[in-house]
Amino acid sequence: MLKKIDVRQLRLGMHLHAFEGAWTDHPFWRTRFVIDDAATLNKVLESGLVECWIDVSKGLDVVAPSAPDVAPMAASPKSAPAPATAPAAAAPTAAPPRTEMREELQRAAAVCKNARHAVTSMFADVRLGRALDVEHTLPLVEEISNSVLRNPGALVSLARLKTHDDYTYMHSVAVCALMVSLARQLGLEEDACRQAGHAGLLHDIGKAMMPTDVLNKPGKLTDDEYGVMKTHPERGHVLLLEGRGAGEGALDVCLHHHEKVDGSGYPHRLTGDTMTMFARMGAVCDVYDAITSNRPYKAGWDPAESIARMASWKGHFDETVFGAFVRSIGIYPTGSLVRMQSGRLGVVTEQNAGKPAAPVVKLFFSTKSSMPIPPVRLDLAAGTGSDRIVGREAPERWGFKQLDDLWVDPAVRKATK
Repeated sequence: MLKKIDVRQLRLGMHLHAFEGAWTDHPFWRTRFVIDDAATLNKVLESGLVECWIDVSKGLDVVAPSAPDVAPMAASPKSAPAPATAPAAAAPTAAPPRTEMREELQRAAAVCKNARHAVTSMFADVRLGRALDVEHTLPLVEEISNSVLRNPGALVSLARLKTHDDYTYMHSVAVCALMVSLARQLGLEEDACRQAGHAGLLHDIGKAMMPTDVLNKPGKLTDDEYGVMKTHPERGHVLLLEGRGAGEGALDVCLHHHEKVDGSGYPHRLTGDTMTMFARMGAVCDVYDAITSNRPYKAGWDPAESIARMASWKGHFDETVFGAFVRSIGIYPTGSLVRMQSGRLGVVTEQNAGKPAAPVVKLFFSTKSSMPIPPVRLDLAAGTGSDRIVGREAPERWGFKQLDDLWVDPAVRKATK
């Protein structure tokens, strides 16, 4: 059971699960450990952080202020205090509170910036022949997971807006966020959700071993070049085996994210019954981010159009996993251009939990007059109007080039760099 507490309530014997703050703000490479010595406790107290999360199922709980058996902060590191007979007055909670899309987009921008630097450095280390230590990426996964928990759509949507130059790095970040969101939709335990995110972050590490002229080629690959690129899952798998800190899930997703349930994928032509859950999840998340992102050789597809096309690819994805994926990001994902029954066009700005077909839309254009209209925010789940989505629209049909500015402030996008 997770509980958020004031850092000053920490004591020896508690299991620290996460800090409430950016991973760059504290002196630890990773969280989730038992505080078993006074030096570590003092290091936390001196970090300047205000709140943290503890797991009372793995360590001690906080105690009521009047409890006589509470050990002082400077307790001997060799003995943890006995648990109190009465719990603290604060009720335990399993998750941080949900934040509004606008607020979380600002926080997600900082996460994206940190993530870009971290993943770029990881790929550079591989290219320089340095040993891969993926344990250093665990705090980043924790940060991404916490953002997805606060608002599933913010980081997932923002990470899609990558440039040609940083596609390889930010694709890893986007797949990490998508894997966490999907894992939660599937009802996986919290540790499994973070394992899924770690697998997503590392799934394309083999591309660090690919020739850069092939990896960044601004055109269609030749058969020989495609053959080289198809080796990246196995090359990545070897890198993770030789390195330190990669779990079974990360190894599996790295090797098998290009497999298909009908057995036509690579490198091992696995079928759905031989693919693990994580591999089936990775296959969906990898493809979605790839086809919705701008690449060196093509513009990304509209998010809603991408979902429709993926649904038509029989034998490609596990149906149960794909269904959960759609529920996690919506039938009309954030950033999609949609046509309303009224004839107006709008951009999806955020999702409504549990209502994948009824997102929040910003209406900005009339097809009847072929003219822009003053932007109007319409929450389709509120039931306050008669308008509804009747279909997807292709942005290129109307010549719209700055749709993303309608759902995310350009200043927020700039903050991700």
